[in-house]
Amino acid sequence: MIETKDEEILSMFREQSTRSKGFTLLMNSYNQRIYWHIRRLVVSHEDAQDILQETFINVYNNLDSFAGESKLYTWLYRIATNECIRLFRNRKKFLASHDEVNEKLINTLYDTSAADGDEILIKFQEAVLRLPEKQRMVFNLRYYDELSYEEISQILDSSVATLKTNYHYASSKIKEFMINA
Repeated sequence: MIETKDEEILSMFREQSTRSKGFTLLMNSYNQRIYWHIRRLVVSHEDAQDILQETFINVYNNLDSFAGESKLYTWLYRIATNECIRLFRNRKKFLASHDEVNEKLINTLYDTSAADGDEILIKFQEAVLRLPEKQRMVFNLRYYDELSYEEISQILDSSVATLKTNYHYASSKIKEFMINA
């Protein structure tokens, strides 16, 4: 299941003399992909950078335990997604509800969007941010990252049937929001 490039990365990381080079190769290979996954979930560049850093710290500390039962990038996505969930939970401690967290994300979206930004795209992003957390994650992983339901299942530790249902509900809610916006 492990791809050749990933085998090279893991092999280099496991050897003390090439560990640093292997980790650099891993970061160079997956940094942008993981960053944009995180950014779509947390919206803010600063939050995305912080979570990306935490993700790679966790990866570095746990890469020796990667068993290769999944693709390396699905393992990375899972760590990054868990870091995003941790951020959301920490924010919920300070905010009264999930809706308040979503409103904060939506406000950040409008604050960070350029004045001449594509209005339809911003509305679409707002619709995604209004989804419940699980639906938003499933939608982002399927729509933006074009992952299979099986890969998403490994990342979110959920059944394929549940993920398909979440994606269907998310798509319906986004469509309804876009029509009524």
